[in-house]
Amino acid sequence: MNNSYIQDKLFEKIDFLENPLEKCEYDNCNFVNCIFSTADISNYSFSECTFKGCNMSNVKITKTALRDVVFKDCKLLGIHFENCNDFLFSVAFENCFLNLSSFYKLSLKKVKFKNCSLQEVDFTESDLSNSIFDNCDLALAIFKNTLLEKADFRTAYNYSIDPEINRIKKAKFSRAGLVGLLDSYDIEIE
Repeated sequence: MNNSYIQDKLFEKIDFLENPLEKCEYDNCNFVNCIFSTADISNYSFSECTFKGCNMSNVKITKTALRDVVFKDCKLLGIHFENCNDFLFSVAFENCFLNLSSFYKLSLKKVKFKNCSLQEVDFTESDLSNSIFDNCDLALAIFKNTLLEKADFRTAYNYSIDPEINRIKKAKFSRAGLVGLLDSYDIEIE
């Protein structure tokens, strides 16, 4: 990586497949309605950046640093977040489509997912303690050996979490959502 550093810049309506993003460190930058899908932004660094309305589906992010990064109204399908640089990894998601993405073995303590589609997302062996799933669709999301202590699922829906293979101590669930904790028992609830 070169020593370039870009701070406080707005990138708007740019197709980074046609005009590749300069490889450098980005601090407090805003990316609005940009296209990153299938681009390779491996080894880039983003600190305190916001991505709004961007299409980042299938973007390659090997060793990419995401520190205090907010994704809002973004399409983030099929991204392997576990390939990111995990040092100070910190993200938040609002109104995003993250279907088929993976957070395998990542530390996601206190991460907030708000109004997100998380269908078929892999959270295997992740640490989601104190995380919030506010009005999120977790259909077919994978929770296996996942740390969910004090996580908030009260407004989440369509999840299936096996309490025998996940740590859920003090996690919060709504009464209606309790069905998602009993799926593994193959019982009928009326």
